[in-house]
Amino acid sequence: MADWKIRPASRDDVEVVAELRAVVLRADLERLGRYDEQRVRQRLRDGFAPAHTWVIEVGGAFAGCVSLRPAEDAHWLEHFYLAPHLQGSGIGADVLRRLLERCDREGSLVRLNVLQGSPARRLYERHGFTAETEDPVDVFMVREPR
Repeated sequence: MADWKIRPASRDDVEVVAELRAVVLRADLERLGRYDEQRVRQRLRDGFAPAHTWVIEVGGAFAGCVSLRPAEDAHWLEHFYLAPHLQGSGIGADVLRRLLERCDREGSLVRLNVLQGSPARRLYERHGFTAETEDPVDVFMVREPR
């Protein structure tokens, strides 16, 4: 596994994150009949919150991002994207483990949604997430603090 680090995101990161989102989600969104070249990027731009987002770097270069947004009853894990060539390398699992340890210390529930049929669901299930509800596009998952 490559050496990685996370750093706080800034507003300047929005476009590179939006582009990564488009690349990472494309196959799943196309399979679901939901891919739109502009919308996939604009939804990220509209919801980008640097205060709750971290950029993942490998070898000093942009490799991904993740957000952990506080909400009334939980934290929402959002915008968790890793460059395709790094998926399966263990970096995503390490990043997720670090964020979940923080939530466990706080006693916080963690929620997320993942696209139906996405391989990312297996990662979340390995880390204790269970399906709470689902619709034709999304699976909404939850993880109790440990």
